[in-house]
Amino acid sequence: MSMLITGIGELVTCDGGTEGAVEDPLHAGLGVLRDAAVVVGGGGEDTAPVVEWIGPADRAPAADWAVDLEGRAVVPGFVDSHSHLVFAGDRSAEFAARMSGTPYDGGGIAVTVSATRAASDGELRSLLQHRVQEMRSQGTTTVEVKSGYGLTVEDEVRALRLGGEVTSEVTYLGAHVVPPERRDGSSGGRAAYLDLVCGEMLEACAPYARWVDVFCEPASPHAFDGEESRRVLEAGRAAGLGLRVHGNQLGEGPGVRLAVELGAASVDHCTYLSDADVEALAGGGTVATLLPGVEFSTRQPYPDARRLLDAGVEVAVATDCNPGTCYSSSMPLMIALAVREMGMTPAEALLAATVGGAQALRRNDIGRVVVGRRADLAVVDAPSWLHIPYRVGVPVVRALEI
Repeated sequence: MSMLITGIGELVTCDGGTEGAVEDPLHAGLGVLRDAAVVVGGGGEDTAPVVEWIGPADRAPAADWAVDLEGRAVVPGFVDSHSHLVFAGDRSAEFAARMSGTPYDGGGIAVTVSATRAASDGELRSLLQHRVQEMRSQGTTTVEVKSGYGLTVEDEVRALRLGGEVTSEVTYLGAHVVPPERRDGSSGGRAAYLDLVCGEMLEACAPYARWVDVFCEPASPHAFDGEESRRVLEAGRAAGLGLRVHGNQLGEGPGVRLAVELGAASVDHCTYLSDADVEALAGGGTVATLLPGVEFSTRQPYPDARRLLDAGVEVAVATDCNPGTCYSSSMPLMIALAVREMGMTPAEALLAATVGGAQALRRNDIGRVVVGRRADLAVVDAPSWLHIPYRVGVPVVRALEI
C-alpha cells in the first residue's frame, strides 16, 4: 500500500542535493521544495514505511490513497539523541532553588534514583510512554533513552528493558553518578561501585543496550573523572556497545578529548571548551551534541555553537529531557534556543535537530527526507518551516502518523 502526501507548501528534505530545491542563503543546505508531494510505501508489523518519491505536487504519481496537507510545511522528524526518560518523582523544588541562586553539581540525581527505584514497572512504563507521546506531539520521531536512575544491577536492567519498548536507541548509563549509599564508603564505596559498573552490571545490561555512556565531570564529586570514565567506556566497548559521553558540562575537563580519542559517536553538553577541545572535535568523527535546555534551566552559559560550526565540527541539538536540569521534551524549543542563544542560523539549528542527531546516533536512515529512507516526517501547522523557531512555545509541529 502506498500513500500520497500532497498539498505541501514547503518540503524540507535536509538534503542539500535535492533536485529543484530553493536556492537562497536562508535555506542553505535544507533542500527546500515548494508546492511538493511525497509518496510513502511499505511499512507493516516489522518494517517502517519508506519514502518512495518526492517532487512537485503536479507531477506526483498515483498512490493507493492520498492526504492533502493544505499548504502546510513538512520537515524530517526530529532526532532527539539525548534523553533520560525512565524516571519517577519530581524535582520542581530543585528548579526553584536554582532560580534563586543554588548552583547545580549533579547531587539532585539521588532524589530521582530513590523515586525511580520505588516505582513499579507499570508506573515507569506509563510515564515513559506518556513522555514519548509528548515528544511525538512536538515533531520528534526518533529518541535515544538512557538508564542511570537505578544504579543497581536490577534497576539498571529494568530501565533499559523498558526503554527498549519505545526505541532501539537505548544507552546504559550505570556511570551516571556514584549512588548515595556508596559515597560514604559503605557497600564498598566508590571504587567498588566502579567495579560493579564495569563488571556485573555491564554484563547484565549489555544485552538490552546499544550504547554505553558516562558522566565525565571532575568538577562534580558525584560524577567520574577522566581515568574512571576511560575505564567505563573501554569496558563498554569490549562488551560490544557504542560510546557516548557526558562531557564538559560544569567546567573544562577531559570528557571531550577522551570521547574523540576513543571514537565516541557523540560527546554531549560541551558547555565549557578549550581551544584544544574544539581542535580535537574538528579533527575527529565525534559529534558535539548541544543541550540548550539545560543552560536555560540551570542559568549556566550557553555553549558557543558558532565557534564549533566555524571550526568545522558536526553539531547536534537535543533536549536532554530529564527531571533535574531540563524537564522539557520540546525539540522546537531547543531549536529556538539554539538560534537565539547559541549563534546558530535557523537552517543550522534545524539541520542539527535532524541530520546532526542522526549522525550522533550513527544512523543514515533518518534525519532526511530522501527516497529509500524511513518516512519519518513532521508537519508544521504553517506555510513555512521557519515558524518552528519563530513561534516559540506554540505547538506548531507534530509527527505525521503514517
